[in-house]
Amino acid sequence: MAEKPKAFGERYMVKPGKPFKLADCDPRAADGFTDKEATKADTVRDAAAIDALQDKLFAEGKRSLLVILQGIDCSGKDGTVRAVFNHCGPIGVKVAPFKAPNADELAQDYLWRVHKVCPPRGYIGIFNRSHYEDVLVVKVRGYAPADVIEKRYDEINAFEKMLSESGTKILKFMLNISKEEQAERLTERIEIPEKRWKFKPSDLEDRALWNDYMKAYEVALTRCSTHSAPWYVIPADRNWARNAAISRIVRETLEDMNPQYPEPKGWDPKLVKVA
Repeated sequence: MAEKPKAFGERYMVKPGKPFKLADCDPRAADGFTDKEATKADTVRDAAAIDALQDKLFAEGKRSLLVILQGIDCSGKDGTVRAVFNHCGPIGVKVAPFKAPNADELAQDYLWRVHKVCPPRGYIGIFNRSHYEDVLVVKVRGYAPADVIEKRYDEINAFEKMLSESGTKILKFMLNISKEEQAERLTERIEIPEKRWKFKPSDLEDRALWNDYMKAYEVALTRCSTHSAPWYVIPADRNWARNAAISRIVRETLEDMNPQYPEPKGWDPKLVKVA
């Protein structure tokens, strides 16, 4: 029997339980893609296929897909949502952006605000940032003690395992942008009036902590890439390659889930006539 071909996403996967170095991942790589315009066309086709599969997932109503987009400022989280999921209708897709927690959220455990927006059965849920902020920015900025943060890796793994066992397939994408590319994109946000709304002075404070953030990402990716919820490190310096990689992985995942339209219950289409 011929060996099953490897899934496209394996080239980007942080192998669970294996040593991992973020510095070994090239932010400008375009693995599997050579022609920019042809790749963009492929992304459009993959996005259309995702739309069709999402329709079946919603109709089936038994499982869900959670897509987590995590990355430092300017890595392209918003752009990924537009390129990969804009073909999908508003029914059956939920996008949850995570900003700094408000007073009500701070009064709860850190996973409370996350759990309540996880996708219900039949839905694709997209997290723009996520619960990983609580082992990234919280760690780098010193908003919680080290011993508290240390416990969170296992807590997150247990949380995601529970979601997986409850019927939610999880895809986690770290959008890996270089410091040089981030500088160009931040400059655009300052110089182009239409993009200034995206810029915050605190972005420069986080940029000054770049090395600390990369170390925090490396720990989170290593500790929290599991068989039920692996991490994928996606080169993000080239938007078209980033979008193509993520759309291909999402499409392959949905195809593997193989959602189906349910058969009619309690009635026979052949016997129903509309007068």
